[in-house]
Amino acid sequence: MRFRIRMAQLFVVRAVILVLVVGLFTGGCANTQPKLPVRVAVLTYNIYHGQDANGNSNLDAVAGIINSLKPDLVALQEVDKGTTRAKGLDLTAELSKRTGMKGVFGKAMDYAGGEYGEAILCRHPVIETKNNPLPHTPEAEPRAALEARIQLPAGGPIVFVGTHLDHLRDQRNRMIQAGRIRELYADCDLPIILAGDLNAVPDSDPIALLVQEWSYAAQGDPRPTVPSVAPKRKIDYILFKKDRWRVVEVRVIDEKVASDHCPVFAVLELLPQSENARH
Repeated sequence: MRFRIRMAQLFVVRAVILVLVVGLFTGGCANTQPKLPVRVAVLTYNIYHGQDANGNSNLDAVAGIINSLKPDLVALQEVDKGTTRAKGLDLTAELSKRTGMKGVFGKAMDYAGGEYGEAILCRHPVIETKNNPLPHTPEAEPRAALEARIQLPAGGPIVFVGTHLDHLRDQRNRMIQAGRIRELYADCDLPIILAGDLNAVPDSDPIALLVQEWSYAAQGDPRPTVPSVAPKRKIDYILFKKDRWRVVEVRVIDEKVASDHCPVFAVLELLPQSENARH
């Protein structure tokens, strides 16, 4: 009888030891595995209201560029919705169908029987959106900053903003619009990315105003983005709040026909929260 009790006790002890050893090794492996970095691929593209250099529809060409680069986020400028020049098409919906990405449109103004503004395409869930009108003088076109809060598969929510600043030679509107963007996101506590056609070269006053709080991909690299046939000026940007992102890759895509702008593509890596907290 005592032998049976001792054997049972010995069996229980061995089982407990086995559970502890397995837990130690599996727990150790889980804790030592490095976390994959959270990276976001971003594209900004002024699509010239849906027409290519020859005056034909550029939707298939633009969608082809997007599909080849596989970005997570796309900011589009000069986007028509229901206008006569776009033959009544909703360009955001058309590109959403062609790319399989979620599409959000933000109106800057009424135009040609429809609407004209910005769009965002996203590969991840969109939590909420907001279209922020930007200030302008009476003679200038209305502009907007289209904002989307997006849930990444890892890394939590981020804010993505697409915009298109004033194009007039006088930079007064770009200055007040850049200032409004600074105000809108001065207290944003989420990682934020701003992309679009800013109609301003790197050494201009509007860019100087923004880079007080923002950095941009290819900062210090003046690779031009317009005109697409023979680029001479850099006016298309992917910006991010300082100390929240690291640039992994940035490219100006050589595409001469689909639009009068070259698309700009960047891969950004989210910095760990502990690293953010040190700044």
